Amino acid sequence: MNETVDQLLAGPPVGASEGELVDWISRLEEVKCAAEVVQAEAAVRLDQATRVRQAEAGVPARKLGEGVASQIALARRVSPAKGAKLLGLAKILVAEMPHTFGLMKAGLFSQWQATILARETACLSLEDRRVIDYQLCTHGPDGEPPAVVMMGRRQLENAAKKLAITLDQESVVARAASAEKDRRVSVRPAPDTMTWLGALLPVKDGVAVFAALDQAAKAAQAVGDERTRGQVMADILVDRVTGRSATDAKPRIEVKIIMTADSLANDADQPAMVEGYGPVPAAWARESLADAEVFVRRLFADPAGNLVAMESRSRKAPEGLAEFIATRDGGICRTNGCDAPIRNVDHVERHADGGKTSAANLQGLCERCNQAKEALGWQARPGPDGTIITITPTGHTYVSPPPDTWQPDPPPLSRGELVLRDMIVDHALAA
Repeated sequence: MNETVDQLLAGPPVGASEGELVDWISRLEEVKCAAEVVQAEAAVRLDQATRVRQAEAGVPARKLGEGVASQIALARRVSPAKGAKLLGLAKILVAEMPHTFGLMKAGLFSQWQATILARETACLSLEDRRVIDYQLCTHGPDGEPPAVVMMGRRQLENAAKKLAITLDQESVVARAASAEKDRRVSVRPAPDTMTWLGALLPVKDGVAVFAALDQAAKAAQAVGDERTRGQVMADILVDRVTGRSATDAKPRIEVKIIMTADSLANDADQPAMVEGYGPVPAAWARESLADAEVFVRRLFADPAGNLVAMESRSRKAPEGLAEFIATRDGGICRTNGCDAPIRNVDHVERHADGGKTSAANLQGLCERCNQAKEALGWQARPGPDGTIITITPTGHTYVSPPPDTWQPDPPPLSRGELVLRDMIVDHALAA
């Protein structure tokens, strides 16, 4: 297949055979891999050009390159943290892993496969990393692709680990010891008002926790517990961490649920928002609050009932206004594509005096985005209807949509409107 990119994106012709469709899928995968390597080259050149511009403007050496990862993130519609990883990978591929880079350029290796190799060789010297790059990613004597092209993720990871241990066992051991400082617990939304609770632990601790839960689940099922093994393990995990049990008093655990007064008291259906999770059905929120100790606080007021001022003379947002902004923005950084939790409440338009401290000129940001927008050449201003307009040093403009507003539920449909709606639905079903 020698189609141009435009022809490929137009899709296979009508009537293409099964074999031809597979060829289209394969060719598009090659184009995607090649596109990723071009993006990597462009990212490295952007970083180099930005550093030169910043150095000429007198930016300190330690701050050179600030904001580049955020520009890449906006351009690729990913989070700034992901943008930083993509920039780091691009630098490694261009400067240190030419054979991996070549496989990507040929459309035989994906960005994710390259990420695995870069990650597993990160603790090695440049010379050892290049040895692994050569051994794993060089074509055979007859030009056949290397075996890594067809390896699964785990196979590729293991192949790189084995070579790394062979070349420099001490560095691999030191890296493993250092990794313990990265242990953490995280939570992210799952469908149907569930969450994924994860923990990054040293292997001995992670295996020990799982074994303890597994043993407790088997003991419970041995005496007739009808719950599944997974359900028992999940319940025991919650019981042991929170101190909850059937006989003890319920522990005091604070969860912030934001909802309109109508949704809370009048059975309205406007979704509620659980801080740290996201939208949930109003009925679910009311049910969850039914048997809980509830402290009700108006969104615009402190516990004493005093309205929170929407403006301040202070350069820093007062506590009440900062909490309002974090709640208004849904607890998530306002930067496009960034899902990180809010860590800073700062000005949209920034001046030498910090900018006007008002609700309209404040936004919730994560630490990384707040620092990136302080780099040379970044601008932002409040837009209409709660939007935020960000202009990068290259002149590209990105508009952050306004956060959800908690408006009253719309009035019920009239009899005539209900009839018209039913007619439209019936017509759609008949079609």
